[in-house]
Amino acid sequence: MTKSQSIFFSNYLDELFPNAGPELDYTNHFELLIAVVLSAQTTDIAVNKVTPGLFKAFPSPYELMNAQVGIVESLIKTIGLYKTKAKHIIALSKILVEKYDGLIPGQRADLESLPGVGRKTANVLLSNAFGTPALAVDTHIMRISKRLGIADESDDAYQIEMKLTALYDESLWQKLHHQLIFFGRYHCIAKKPKCSECKMNKICPFYLRENT
Repeated sequence: MTKSQSIFFSNYLDELFPNAGPELDYTNHFELLIAVVLSAQTTDIAVNKVTPGLFKAFPSPYELMNAQVGIVESLIKTIGLYKTKAKHIIALSKILVEKYDGLIPGQRADLESLPGVGRKTANVLLSNAFGTPALAVDTHIMRISKRLGIADESDDAYQIEMKLTALYDESLWQKLHHQLIFFGRYHCIAKKPKCSECKMNKICPFYLRENT
């Protein structure tokens, strides 16, 4: 994608999703961290159904660190990988209390040292909790980046992140992250994307390949 095309795309995202933002429900940094960890390979809608009960029972890392894993599993059992995630959020809560006085660290290395937290989760926390420029790449962003020719088919999440952050100024990363997710979730969907009504179709390699 050329620079002029990237500007056109950014303007189109502003048109489609001017108010794009997090769809996970949370009220503080701890809840955001837990919700993002739970959201791996699971929809935000599914996570939002289980977090009210989870946060009512365990409102901070001080309660969650001492939780019985079976109880946590019962509260989140409707989401994918719930057994592993239950262990992760208990373990990371213990680290938060013992190492960070119950607070969420604002440095990437510290975040990525927590169980269940990888680069994508760390980027979400850095951006949404601390205002640090970061652009998390999920499956939606991977798909549309490859379709639009921003990334190569063989690129992994990190490579795509690097290409996106090179293409756009860091002042746009937070908003762009949410807009790209919305674009992939509601417009350029995995099956039957809305190509015929998409303003990108004249320069979209995916559309041109499928329709020539």
